[in-house]
Amino acid sequence: MRRRFAYIAAALAFSAVGVHAQDTAMSFFVTSVNPGKGGDLGGLTGADAYCNTLATAAGSTGKTWKAYLSTDAENAKDRIGAGPWYNAKGEKVADDVASLHSDKNNLTKQTALSEKGEIISGRGDKPNRHDILTGSKADGTAAPETCGNWTMSGEEGAAIVGHSDRMGLNDTAEAKSWNSSHATRGGCTIKAFNGTGGDGLFYCFASN
Repeated sequence: MRRRFAYIAAALAFSAVGVHAQDTAMSFFVTSVNPGKGGDLGGLTGADAYCNTLATAAGSTGKTWKAYLSTDAENAKDRIGAGPWYNAKGEKVADDVASLHSDKNNLTKQTALSEKGEIISGRGDKPNRHDILTGSKADGTAAPETCGNWTMSGEEGAAIVGHSDRMGLNDTAEAKSWNSSHATRGGCTIKAFNGTGGDGLFYCFASN
């Protein structure tokens, strides 16, 4: 009987360790590359699918991935689950939606990593890729600029971007914002994004 209880206790302990390990598995990343059509991500459906494709290629399993993007019908903050979220190196970037959109988050150049665990080059680097597509205001709600709800790839339209490295031209809150720094200029092409310090990348969060 004692052996049986010992076995059960060991199994429960092992299970608890497994759950903990799973909890700190990657649940947040910045896309390492744009899908190829600038601001045309195939809408939210296409962007979500791309997040899942990149995550799966990086070895993630059992998670449902959502792009942190707003449209005129949906807010980015409402798409990403409850948290907490961890990067590819197991570092926590935020506990929940409220902390993510506050000064309590842990999003920096060193933690806002790609699905491959790579740092996204930022201000002072060549090339600068820190402009991250969000179409959102600082509180995670929709802004007007979304490249036509993520369906535009030409010389018209614009998108609100954040700075993944939390750095900009000055020390204003907007310059340091990870999700709502400024609008792009010159349309929704990759070339236009390059012009303001971006590459058409976006954030992905596991919603479960």
